[in-house]
Amino acid sequence: MSFDRYYCILLIIILMSSSLDIKAQRGQLSTSSSKAEKAYYKATECLDQRNYKCAEKELRKAVTADEGFSEAWMVLAEVLVDQNNIDEAIKVYQTVLTKGRRFYPEALYFLGTLELSTGLYEEASRHLKDFLNSQPISKTQEETAHTKLASCEFALQALQHPVPFVLNNLGSAVNSEYSEYFPCLTIDNQTLLFTRRLPDAEVEGREQEDFFISKKQNGNWGIAENIGLPINTRYNEGAPTLSPDGNFLIFTACSNQLGYGEGREGYGSCDLFISRKMGQHWDWPENIGFPVNTSKWETQPSFSSDGKTLFFIRGFYDKQNTYHQDIYQTVLLEDGSWSEPEKLPDCINSPGIEESIFIHPDGQTLYFSSDGWPGMGGLDIFVSRKDSSGQWSTPINMGYPINTFHDENSLMVSADGKLGYFATDRPGGYGKLDLYSFEIPLELRPRIITYFKGTVFDEADGKKLSAKFELIDLATGQTIIQSESDPVDGSFLVALPSGKRYALNVSHPDYLFYSDHFDLESNHDYEHPFLKDIPMQAIKVGESVVLRNVFFATDSYELMPESQAELDRLANLLLQNPNMQIEIAGHTDNQGNDDYNFDLSLKRAKAVYDYLLNKRIEPQRLTYKGYGETQPVDTNDTPEGRAKNRRTEFKIIRL
Repeated sequence: MSFDRYYCILLIIILMSSSLDIKAQRGQLSTSSSKAEKAYYKATECLDQRNYKCAEKELRKAVTADEGFSEAWMVLAEVLVDQNNIDEAIKVYQTVLTKGRRFYPEALYFLGTLELSTGLYEEASRHLKDFLNSQPISKTQEETAHTKLASCEFALQALQHPVPFVLNNLGSAVNSEYSEYFPCLTIDNQTLLFTRRLPDAEVEGREQEDFFISKKQNGNWGIAENIGLPINTRYNEGAPTLSPDGNFLIFTACSNQLGYGEGREGYGSCDLFISRKMGQHWDWPENIGFPVNTSKWETQPSFSSDGKTLFFIRGFYDKQNTYHQDIYQTVLLEDGSWSEPEKLPDCINSPGIEESIFIHPDGQTLYFSSDGWPGMGGLDIFVSRKDSSGQWSTPINMGYPINTFHDENSLMVSADGKLGYFATDRPGGYGKLDLYSFEIPLELRPRIITYFKGTVFDEADGKKLSAKFELIDLATGQTIIQSESDPVDGSFLVALPSGKRYALNVSHPDYLFYSDHFDLESNHDYEHPFLKDIPMQAIKVGESVVLRNVFFATDSYELMPESQAELDRLANLLLQNPNMQIEIAGHTDNQGNDDYNFDLSLKRAKAVYDYLLNKRIEPQRLTYKGYGETQPVDTNDTPEGRAKNRRTEFKIIRL
């Protein structure tokens, strides 16, 4: 769960291999000093006990006794790295290069790696080039060295061409003396959820993670509050993602000697859990289950705005003890289960480490951290975009000073694409890691979106309803977004990516469906979202529904392809209610003469009638009628009013 997890793993591997190597080399060491040799083997015993202070002490004794003792210098450098004493480790590797050549290639490699991690790019480049010109070197190290060398070259160029970047601390209402990280926002930018690392109240010296939530108040973030049970426990809860409407929370819980937390069961290591918001409260979290969760490390989820796709990180060791950490995605199936996760392609996942993903509500822009692509050193933040064919682009480094030689991760981007939020411990904060915002450079922003917000209610008695939302691409008939309104207060929040025309369908088993459409082929202003409450009509005789997503060509009764999704919805309603009989009614505005309008409205109603017959709806259940311009619902004096009057609707005649 810590940002430093990867490096800890890497160093443990290095140190474990070192301790094994030095044991294997007994009698083959580059020293003739018995005193140095004795101290060296004492250090191996300290390493076996993970006592790095002791190991450092003994290794310094060894190199004092023999300044040319290459093995002792190498292991000392690794021990210093483990203790985060990077500057001193660099000096030790430099000593290795001057005191002996037994570990010359390896010393060059590790020295260049450390220099890259501290921003010494010219020095790192020189030493990595020397390493690549050395023999012998392993193929794995050769490939990694080339990647690191590319990072040096990228970094030197990036320093010369910085991107605009001004950090804004989110303030004391959000940040504290503790660490705050992994932020996530709702589409309307009004609710912020994040992780805070706190002292464990029951075990001295131990820390644990909880979620806190802050809401916008007069344009400022309000005081963050612990969201409490059943989400937060005395165990670790971290790396959250909110569905764009804020109604679903997916987070990571990891096992320890006490398990995953009260009432939670898992598959091993870290698992993903999901909870639904019920009014102002969260439901008891449930393990997402297999095949998403396994004995491997599953963490850092990001839930897409379509309500169907979940991105997450999976980490594991293969049979060769090589560590892999990549981005996966899974899709929510019709039966409520999750599909077998698929690893994102190699144009996203590198041979290095990927983590901290964020899929923007536009559904096409992916932000993530990686150390496997050319960068500033450590983990850098990248952006990739999905094209019209569903292919991801080669990741773009977000540049300096957004990225530095430190680890940068946990980025999320506001729905309007203007602001990025991430955690850093840069000077001037309130504590350890603080949450900051900054303006995303224009070329790195996602596609413009807006949103549709309101409540669903029973038109008769005002009762709030939980209804299903579907946003359909009118051009393809493909469902783009699925969502549900809150079962307690009926609230909903649906993302509307720009660039397309959408049909909106709202459905409830006991009510007639509600439809609407949005033309966003030209970019819509995020600052002016669609705010509308949805009245639902009970299924009863006499109720009528306007088919807002049934379209005809101008002055024609030919159904346009975009009408298919709406008409299929009507056919399904009739199939689910086998006794229902309806009248299909066509209406026009007052443009043209009465006879023409009557004839056009009648033919349009019949076109819908014929479509339903082709869907095997019995003809005795259907009637159709044209009303021309005789039943307007709005003025005919404005284009907007005339558009409302030109409509097709159906009315229930019998049940």
